[in-house]
Amino acid sequence: MEFDLMTGANTWKKSAELASQLERAGFSGMLFTEAGQVPWMMIAAAATAAPSLNFTTGIAVAFPRSPMMSAQIAWELAQNTEGRFRLGLGSQVKGHIERRYSAHWDKPAPQMRDYVNAFKACIRAFRQEEKLHHEGPYYNLSLLPGQWAPGRHDYEDIKIDISAVGPYMCKVAGELCDGLHVHPMHSMTYINTRLLPDLQSGADRSGRSASDIDLIIPVFAIPGDSPEERQSMINRTRMQISFYGSTPNYSFQFDDLGYEGTTQKLGALMKQGDLPAMANLISDEMLEHFALVARWDDMADTLIDRYQGIASRVVTYLASEDIHRHPENLNKWGEIAKAVRQHQALFGASVTVVQPDTQDTNHQ
Repeated sequence: MEFDLMTGANTWKKSAELASQLERAGFSGMLFTEAGQVPWMMIAAAATAAPSLNFTTGIAVAFPRSPMMSAQIAWELAQNTEGRFRLGLGSQVKGHIERRYSAHWDKPAPQMRDYVNAFKACIRAFRQEEKLHHEGPYYNLSLLPGQWAPGRHDYEDIKIDISAVGPYMCKVAGELCDGLHVHPMHSMTYINTRLLPDLQSGADRSGRSASDIDLIIPVFAIPGDSPEERQSMINRTRMQISFYGSTPNYSFQFDDLGYEGTTQKLGALMKQGDLPAMANLISDEMLEHFALVARWDDMADTLIDRYQGIASRVVTYLASEDIHRHPENLNKWGEIAKAVRQHQALFGASVTVVQPDTQDTNHQ
């Protein structure tokens, strides 16, 4: 497994400084989210400062951008990072797409399927393999005059990944994509009994295996040598899981583990604005499913035990915040990164699909 850090909005200067620190500490790469700030300039700054790190978006919002715009951005970043960039896309949710971006929202999985195919058509045209031609239910592309086409370069094999939770989007990833961004709120029960079989079902359509698709997995890793040291990250994790878990489409994450009704309780508290009560609903038992708690010296082994053979890249959800609050912890996170990467170098990784006895495919 590779070991990355998740980060969000920042200045270009601070993005570059953080990248340089992570490179020296032993991290593999950086994953940039997109919320209040687009990721592209931060990635450019970070990549210039840290020439050995890998970079991805986790995720960039797809539907407000045309596939051509995404392809042009990815093409430029791939060239200038010398192949150290991969594009991670996501659908976001209807409210944000329609009301924040004023963009079209329909059925997210079919729309994403057409988007990925359109993106790939752009890349093939940039490679001069064929003229630009894509006709789909959502996107139609047929014009790329020579003066508008980007120049060729040596890093044209650009990986495209999508975020996926439910069966339909997982199947799109399996059929068409190089990787899948797993949701930060996940249990191994979900990965083994839902995500991987759905991924394999999609991969079957393209005559490949789930092991051909990289799983990029954000993890609530909570290291610390005492309960007091871990407490702030535990509190942050409870709050984040309760926020994610209030979404009706994610209710199966609790239900599959025997915590039926949790999403409904969280949703009611969300409407009341009672965030502390939401966090208190996430019990220690639930936390064991959705997070990893260990001493600093044990965290690498704990990550390897859970994700070896599953994840291509583990992404630390909390490390950026922890390093910001406690700069002295950077090297401790770096030791975890180096141990995880060394194990990957020695033993490699493969994806094992666990077929469930029964499978509920009602979630989105």
